[in-house]
Amino acid sequence: MKGMKKLVAIAMMVAMVFSFTACGGGGGSAEDNGEVNILMWSNYMADDVVAKFEDETGIKVNFSYMSTSEEAAAKITSGGGDEYDLVMPCDADLTGLINGGYLEEINLDNVPNLENLGEPYKYRKDIDPENKYAIPYLMNFVYVVYNQETCPVEIDEYKDLLDPALKGQIASVTGQRNLFPIALASLGYNPNSTDEDEIKEAYEWLKGYVPNVAGFDSDSAETMLINGVASVGFLFDGQASKGFSNMPEGTLKVAELKDPIQLGVDELVIPAGAKNKENAEAFLNFILDADNMSENLQIMMDQDGQGYACPNQAAVDKMGEDYRTQPALDIPEEMKANYFLQLDVGDAAKVYDKYWTMLMSDEQ
Repeated sequence: MKGMKKLVAIAMMVAMVFSFTACGGGGGSAEDNGEVNILMWSNYMADDVVAKFEDETGIKVNFSYMSTSEEAAAKITSGGGDEYDLVMPCDADLTGLINGGYLEEINLDNVPNLENLGEPYKYRKDIDPENKYAIPYLMNFVYVVYNQETCPVEIDEYKDLLDPALKGQIASVTGQRNLFPIALASLGYNPNSTDEDEIKEAYEWLKGYVPNVAGFDSDSAETMLINGVASVGFLFDGQASKGFSNMPEGTLKVAELKDPIQLGVDELVIPAGAKNKENAEAFLNFILDADNMSENLQIMMDQDGQGYACPNQAAVDKMGEDYRTQPALDIPEEMKANYFLQLDVGDAAKVYDKYWTMLMSDEQ
């Protein structure tokens, strides 16, 4: 009898193990399937969509937030895989990160929803030809908006931002690869110039820009417009969208710039040595799902008044007219066509670092 009881007990234990395994595979508690650690911009993904991923997969999502794109790249190159499974660097850093071996190659068999991206964003020949290392999440134009009631000058070129009448009036994003390009473009140079003389001229240009800035903030610069602290914004389009939705209709206007504007694509990459690579790939596939991404876009727009441009064409096709006609996204086609990307500048990055440090020291 003792032997029989022992066999029964073992059989019950085996059955329980299989039972728990089955529950875990179907999306049990977050502990079942581990975690995924993400470093990205704050307020840039809907909480409800993240919770949906956790419920469906049993994977716990842990967010950390960055203040600049340079910070994200620095985290990756200093062994980011020890802390993070997904990071959001800027386009300009991707070539160096890929060539330097700082990123894991993504197993695209685990990311079939890649097909939902629009053709221009699937296989970007200048950066990541086969999407082996970076998956586009959202994108943004960086441009100028102004308060039609309080802005003291007309703005249709970047050089107008240097007008002394705007002293302390500009709410501005920060980051060397956001600011130096507008100075270079204003001076008639390539926004991705690698010529030190041109970069130095851009530094001198920016020395005239800094006194006109009410505050540098890549996270929430639009609040300075909403609160009336600033009359002009040099902003990401998502920030501009929030400004439009939180101010009386007709107050803000997008400046119709003659100069080229920056288009940035926020990419998610897996740092070399990431501890939860498959969970990271599961998250990438989830957020590329057309229903999940359209839900993400709609929630952010409803809750925060921020409408973001999105490279996921299948998701955009599911969005309503309220999304398509937002003033921050429905900008003139000539402006959309006259854009530049942040590209890798190679060794000139050290030159930018030098003049950026000098500029920020001048600001103090």
